[in-house]
Amino acid sequence: MNAKVLLLTHGRQFGTLLGLVLLGAIMAALTPHFLTVSNLLNVAQQTAINAIIAAGMTFVIITAGIDLSVGSIVAFSGVVLGSLLAAGQPLPVAVAAGLGVGMLCGLVNGGLIAYGRLPPFIATLGMMSVARGAALLYSQGRPFSGFSESFRFLATGEVWHIPMPVVAMGGVYAAAHFLLSRTKLGRYAYAIGGNEQAARLSGVNVRRYKALVYGLSGLLSGLAAVILTARLNSAQPIAGFMYELDAIAAVVIGGTSLLGGEGKLGGTLVGALIMGVLRNGLNLLGVSSYVQQTVIGSVIIVAVFLDMTLKKRQT
Repeated sequence: MNAKVLLLTHGRQFGTLLGLVLLGAIMAALTPHFLTVSNLLNVAQQTAINAIIAAGMTFVIITAGIDLSVGSIVAFSGVVLGSLLAAGQPLPVAVAAGLGVGMLCGLVNGGLIAYGRLPPFIATLGMMSVARGAALLYSQGRPFSGFSESFRFLATGEVWHIPMPVVAMGGVYAAAHFLLSRTKLGRYAYAIGGNEQAARLSGVNVRRYKALVYGLSGLLSGLAAVILTARLNSAQPIAGFMYELDAIAAVVIGGTSLLGGEGKLGGTLVGALIMGVLRNGLNLLGVSSYVQQTVIGSVIIVAVFLDMTLKKRQT
């Protein structure tokens, strides 16, 4: 890698971190409530759910794929989890079922893409509708609520004064970093995204690792459902709406290329924090949720434009 490419790559990563700092400074200047301890903890907890989903999305996008079904998987996993808790099933059983549903949906996505040769956009778009419909059908359109304190501790508890969602986010990113940098799954994800045909000719079982990547994305969506359900004390079939937008935005803002073969989890985490700070700041400023969607969409467009521009300069 030549000096120009190194400069562009590290410049992008540094620019993302600088953007987070500048955005925080702007929000602090516009509203005195932003830098309060309670609000910063609230930002961290709100960011945790998106960041966990975005960690799985990072693996997917590195392989030059996309997963539009993560929000619906959150809803389906959540109602399965909630129904089992409401029926009096043990907490480990209910949580395992929620995670299992998420992973199963992800593996179905991966199977359709890797073995069925469907484009990722089409396969995950279909799963987005299937999982949402399954959540509504399973729950009959009704939420499950009123869970035990032991379950709610997963979202409301603290470890050394650190909220549990933030602890979970840290654990996910530590494990995901290990997978991405120290295992075949990570190395092959980069290889598949960089040049799938070359990876296949090099002996990589492309189909298997593609399926595993989507399974991981589904599993982390299931984990996000566990935390969201515990935080809201309710499992709703309409939960997770537009979560895929936030996750994709966090990944792209963090420097992972939509063309595949390039990206870092640290950048994704910073991207998720940017999304969290932006949403929180706009809420504190009383900006309409409709305007917020416009702003988020604009941020995605700018991030993708910068990504494509940098890609062209590297070549």
